[in-house]
Amino acid sequence: MAPGIGGFGGLFPFDDKYLVAGTDGVGTKLKLAFDTGIHDTIGIDLVAMSVNDIVTSGAKPLFFLDYYATSRLDVDLAEKVVKGIVDGCQQSDCVLLGGETAEMPGFYADGEYDLSGFAVGTVNKDAVIDGKNIVAGDVLVGLPSSGVHSNGFSLVRRVLAHSGLSLKDQLPGEDITLGEALMAPTVIYVKQVLDIISKGGVKGIAHITGGGFTDNIPRVFPKGLGAVIYNGSWEVPAVFKWIQEAGRIEEAEMMRTFNMGVGMVLVVSREAAHRILKEANGANKAYRIGEVVRGEGVSYS
Repeated sequence: MAPGIGGFGGLFPFDDKYLVAGTDGVGTKLKLAFDTGIHDTIGIDLVAMSVNDIVTSGAKPLFFLDYYATSRLDVDLAEKVVKGIVDGCQQSDCVLLGGETAEMPGFYADGEYDLSGFAVGTVNKDAVIDGKNIVAGDVLVGLPSSGVHSNGFSLVRRVLAHSGLSLKDQLPGEDITLGEALMAPTVIYVKQVLDIISKGGVKGIAHITGGGFTDNIPRVFPKGLGAVIYNGSWEVPAVFKWIQEAGRIEEAEMMRTFNMGVGMVLVVSREAAHRILKEANGANKAYRIGEVVRGEGVSYS
């Protein structure tokens, strides 16, 4: 029987290992790709959503397959999308094994398409990260995101529509446009997370997607345990501050909808936390964002 790991990936027994599979799309971020004309990074988002899910169990991605559907195939556009998928596979050290391209005239608007995909990886049965050994006092270590990643875009588009700004306008206080900030590709955490796991002390991992901290972190806890998050313990990207102010969104809704600048949370022993934070530098930043406590759910202090 494959262990439950909070629903981030599915495990299938295979000899002395588990095959771990995850599938996803990029949601309504595609609408922004159509509006901005930025198509060469949406494939990175697609790969990231699946490989980041399966690495939460400690699995190393093996291969990825994609599904690309459109009304009528635009070869140049499809090549840009596939370039992003290839980039995502390279970042996660997995093979783009194949895929499917579907032409469905009249089903999609001209110039639009839909994307989905899945990744398969493997982990030794005695090395699965499943959260069962988490105890009160363990530390939550957050790995920074690049921005909104690939969740919450239905709300983002509503905020944008009511803000009076366009995707070509500058993000307030920053040197990039709103479109560039919102289309920043999802961080692929595979190499960093597998390196951290290899050094020991990792007990649970949560991919912060739809549901934010509030819904995703508890998915890795045994019953009777919750988390306290330290407000102000990491850098919140400017794009989230704009979303909150322009949309007049309560803090609780922000924390339940977006990653708020932390795309992956590792639950680790105190010793491992000390090592991870000491080694964090450059592109591999990490923050001590909270701790495990007795109770249920996530609270903020």
